[in-house]
Amino acid sequence: MIAVPEPDLTPRELIARAVAMRPTLLERQAETEQLTVYPKNTHEDFLQAGFYRILQPRRYGGYEFDASTFYRVVTELTRGCPSTGWAFSLTAAHVLQVASFFGEKTQDELFGDDGDFRAPSTVAPVGMAQPDGDGHVVLDGTWSYSSGSPYATHYLAHTLRAPENPGDRPGFVLFVAPRSSWTLLDDWYGTLGLRGSGSNSIRFDQARIPTHYTLEGGLLDLPVEGGTAGSELHGQAMYAGRPASFLQGEIAALMIGTAYAAADEYARIVSERRLVMDPSHTRADLHDYQRHLGEALAAIRTADAAMRANADDWMEAAADNVSGRAPFTTEVDDRLALVHLTAARMAWEALQGILFRTAGTRHGRDGERMQRYFRDASTMWTHPCHSMPEPLARRVGRARLGLPSDDIPLVS
Repeated sequence: MIAVPEPDLTPRELIARAVAMRPTLLERQAETEQLTVYPKNTHEDFLQAGFYRILQPRRYGGYEFDASTFYRVVTELTRGCPSTGWAFSLTAAHVLQVASFFGEKTQDELFGDDGDFRAPSTVAPVGMAQPDGDGHVVLDGTWSYSSGSPYATHYLAHTLRAPENPGDRPGFVLFVAPRSSWTLLDDWYGTLGLRGSGSNSIRFDQARIPTHYTLEGGLLDLPVEGGTAGSELHGQAMYAGRPASFLQGEIAALMIGTAYAAADEYARIVSERRLVMDPSHTRADLHDYQRHLGEALAAIRTADAAMRANADDWMEAAADNVSGRAPFTTEVDDRLALVHLTAARMAWEALQGILFRTAGTRHGRDGERMQRYFRDASTMWTHPCHSMPEPLARRVGRARLGLPSDDIPLVS
């Protein structure tokens, strides 16, 4: 057992800390892009605030708060700096899956004596796992787009297992590896947006990790019906929820936070921009700009409300799953994922279709925050999660019609 740093900390207090940190993150935006990851003092701020421990089990020094709390913190941090929010979320969230699927022995070793755990992740498999015959697996290859990796203590990713029979397809292997087993490559630069997200590549050179740090299967497809090793170990249903819809919730929180940031900047822009023919007034006095901001905020807040309610539904689905009331099936996972994806799209459309479009060309120049938000959101929109609306919609529709849907792949 590892002591929780602040045993009486509440979700409300943690969210308030994220809100209070927004002005500081705003000031550090340019520095974050220059460094290609948020600066060390931001990392220290996050450690002190307890943000990395939101989803971590209390057994290992975490707060074991719910999905909605995590998403709300991500939204607030992203509202201060989208690159920072992205790097934070895609590193701090994966403790949930490690605590869900790996056994007690593995978790005891991974969380160590202090519970310091941060793990970026990628879904695409690299290389072929090679058992060494001595209770270890050898990993070799380079895993790209490992967001938040400069501050990682571990890495959660996939490799492949050689097929048992000639002609069979290789199988997925999920693994978690400590920081000592891999090298961080200095290759995150030249991107349109999220320039400060620390999405570096990670290199394994014939690295050996214990076999019990691996699981057969892909993370998004691991079975949760009836509970998991983690939900039993921690007595917490959250650790028996499906990862795919949770991931879509992260992406929604990030896009919503970026859209809020753009709305904040829009309000500043129109309040300061004086009218050419009437310098005693600003654009904030014009009906059109008032309407643009109001419509954008309505869409963003609707998306935010949908994300929060959907997070509660995810928690309820996990609880029903463990109690035996109803299994957390892929059908439920698809439905929850599609709501999050729809929320993200609403926020994106408000940002690019209203706020960026009507802010004025001068705010698309280098160094302007509105340009940064547009670049960051555009890059977020290229994430594989946003390629799933059509197949997810088909799967959800077919399930409602009583038709099979598992044969529709989410990604090609």
